[in-house]
Amino acid sequence: QVRLVESGGVLVQAGGSLRLSCVVSGSIFFSIKPMGWYRQAPGKQRELVARISSGSDTNYEDSVKGRFTISRDNAKKSLYLQMNSRKPEETAVCYCNGVTGSDQTIFGSWGQGTQVTVSS
Repeated sequence: QVRLVESGGVLVQAGGSLRLSCVVSGSIFFSIKPMGWYRQAPGKQRELVARISSGSDTNYEDSVKGRFTISRDNAKKSLYLQMNSRKPEETAVCYCNGVTGSDQTIFGSWGQGTQVTVSS
């Protein structure tokens, strides 16, 4: 079975930095698929904030441009998100997954996610 395991979420002060990791196991498709990081704040819908193609081209939601950096290591089947200058309103559970419905089906259900709390 395919598993998505996120880690690295902790309590961080506003203005601080944090790096998240995601390890994808049980899939032969990781290296050829675009991947993304999502966040879900309390009471809000899950939102795609960063995307990376199989060739490592990146795209970001406007509010995080210049502060977040997504990267991948295909040999390790891992996805990373470097987050700088964190804001209190960005407290959320963060997830990794494919960025299309079809790819999300291939990778299975959403993982547990990792909690990131940004204090004022």
